[in-house]
Amino acid sequence: HPTACYHVNTGNRFGGDPAVGAWVTYGLGSLNDNLPGFVVLPRNSYPQGGASNWSNGYLPADHQGTPLRPEGSPILDLHAPAGMTRKDQRNNLDLLAKLNGKHFKARPDQGELDARMSSYELAYRMQTSAPEALDISKEPEHIRKMYGVDEKRCQHFARQCLTARRLVERGVRFIELTCPGGNGDRWDQHNKLQDGHTKNCKSVDQPIAALISDLRRLGLLDSTLIVWGGEFGRTPFAQGSNGRDHNPFGFTMWFAGGGIKKGVSVGSTDEFGYKAVENRYEIHDLHATMLHLLGIDHTKSTFRFSGRDMRLTDVHGHLIKEIL
Repeated sequence: HPTACYHVNTGNRFGGDPAVGAWVTYGLGSLNDNLPGFVVLPRNSYPQGGASNWSNGYLPADHQGTPLRPEGSPILDLHAPAGMTRKDQRNNLDLLAKLNGKHFKARPDQGELDARMSSYELAYRMQTSAPEALDISKEPEHIRKMYGVDEKRCQHFARQCLTARRLVERGVRFIELTCPGGNGDRWDQHNKLQDGHTKNCKSVDQPIAALISDLRRLGLLDSTLIVWGGEFGRTPFAQGSNGRDHNPFGFTMWFAGGGIKKGVSVGSTDEFGYKAVENRYEIHDLHATMLHLLGIDHTKSTFRFSGRDMRLTDVHGHLIKEIL
């Protein structure tokens, strides 16, 4: 799982490279200076491979993803301590910035320090913006009902999708939602296939439909690219008495919004549903197409590292032109 998750999220199977979201914010910046440009909304736990799935890698550290906590306050210390005024905080940050600036001036190659200084300022600004942006209780009852926020079978993912829509409205550039599944497990049914996948599908179906409809209602779907998928598929043959094993040889992802041609499917597997045999595309092709739809040429979006111009798609990647 970690190898496949790294591949989907970073284009590199070994981890340590920048995630897609890091490349996007590096190339396009953010539309809101008071919120992170790259936000991660996990379920109850991180996907396998952990935070390396939204790492900045060798890109500047301020391009790494910012995960929000699924329970309680989304961000620790989001509110100022009791008795601390905004003026007190500002004075403290100004003094800290002055000291850190002197330290950084003597060590200009330490990009992590520069990112740390920027994160302090972002955290200060987030205290005024994030609580409002993340408060889905402000949404009308019919919108909450449309997403399924109060439905036990899908409430976790519904909250993620509704939060994602609110962040899109406020200019957050890249948002990654993770959903292990409706039964509390991953989408990894080595057994109890029908029961597990039925619960998983019920946990995401309504929120996904609501997110697409809501973005269209607000006029945001054409400028928002939605990509849905996992790190691999399942084998067509049984594992044990009632399960399926991992299958990296043929699986599906789907796109919506963001310039995608509607109602088009590309590629097919063999008669067993085991291996892709027609119009095969790889993960690098997926990334190249995503960047293209966001206005970025994947062959020219590079970063000099270790004497080489690095890029998300390495030396690979073709556009999936059938869906453009």
